[in-house]
Amino acid sequence: MKTLYLECGMGAAGDMLMAALSELIPDRQAFVDRMNALGLPGVHLEAEPAFKCGITGTHMSVTVHGKEELPGDVGEAEHPHDHEHDHDHDHDHHHDHDHPHDHDHDHHHDHDHDHGDHHHHASPAEIDEIIAGLDVSDRVKADARAVYALIADAESRVHGRPVTEIHFHEVGALDAVADVVGVCLLMEEIGADLITASPVHVGSGQVRCMHGILPVPAPATALILTGVPTYGGQVRGELCTPTGAALLKHFVSRFGDRPAMAVSAIGYGMGKKDFEQANCLRVFLGESRDTRQERICRLECNLDDMTGEDIGFATEKIRQAGALDVYTQAIGMKKNRPGILLSVICFPEDADRLAEAVMKHTTTLGVRRQDMSRYFLSRRIRTAETALGPVRVKEASGMGVERQKAEYDDLAALAESRGLSLQEVRRMIRDL
Repeated sequence: MKTLYLECGMGAAGDMLMAALSELIPDRQAFVDRMNALGLPGVHLEAEPAFKCGITGTHMSVTVHGKEELPGDVGEAEHPHDHEHDHDHDHDHHHDHDHPHDHDHDHHHDHDHDHGDHHHHASPAEIDEIIAGLDVSDRVKADARAVYALIADAESRVHGRPVTEIHFHEVGALDAVADVVGVCLLMEEIGADLITASPVHVGSGQVRCMHGILPVPAPATALILTGVPTYGGQVRGELCTPTGAALLKHFVSRFGDRPAMAVSAIGYGMGKKDFEQANCLRVFLGESRDTRQERICRLECNLDDMTGEDIGFATEKIRQAGALDVYTQAIGMKKNRPGILLSVICFPEDADRLAEAVMKHTTTLGVRRQDMSRYFLSRRIRTAETALGPVRVKEASGMGVERQKAEYDDLAALAESRGLSLQEVRRMIRDL
């Protein structure tokens, strides 16, 4: 089984991920030429050799009308730009954020400044129009739209505004569109059956933004990474950005240790600045067995003194805390009392945190833990265009199985808006 593993020990950024993946394909220059021929106005892509801690890798330079968006290289007196979290570029921070921008780290920081009108505020509809006009496959377009949908949803929740009122700043800039589409194109060309990643290093400290000083990870990044194992504290600054987070969330099936695999190629995507450790995102491509198995934990407790409403609230909070699954079963307890067995499925690295959530939101005095493994199918979500409108489709594959299913929420929304039954909607969009 063709397997791709992303090592995110220095976080994740769109341009660094694109650079790393470009080292895995047979003809990197052909990819660069194709990107430059897409027709993004003024955009030019160039793969540059880079060296970190004695290691050779690639820096992917994206310029718009000859200028590369590198906020760390701009003097404060010339551009005192406060950041509103939402921009994307070369993710190498090495800063305590005592001044607004000592970083150049692929992040979506929404610069409130003008670079010769090369960067503009763009709505989700405008981004969709840009993507729709590109000479790429429907799959690449769907992947790129899904990545932006994750960012838009996070920004909407952070700012308390509907998605339709969200305006991307640097995320909507042409250089950032190139980063997102470039990664999607490379993922299509590589064609991995399974994509996994390490836990994500998000950095630490604070970042000065348009609205003030915010903690790292930034609010949008933190929302996107809900359910993803992350850590911080080793490097001062913001290492994972909204674009990097969204690309990982969309493409990666699971996060954890690198699976047993026969590696055929390794790629290094380099940042601009230097640290004690190599500032790069490393990727491994190879073959692994088609037996997809991973370690999980089951946490359980018995409850006999909570109402149905309270249990419902608790299960939702535990699920939001990052559980893979939460479910209940009716059981009989001592003194013939009816009770509820609450079960939580999670990855081992999340068990302690989720046990605390169970203690907090239930009346139990103890939580049982059982370590086990499970077989799984690789999963991804794509967006299919239908006669009734776009519908997200869940795809699962592996161990000789391939299946797909339309997202219920999308079907229900179409049925509601058009006055149809679910059965009628399913019949009308049968070919996905």
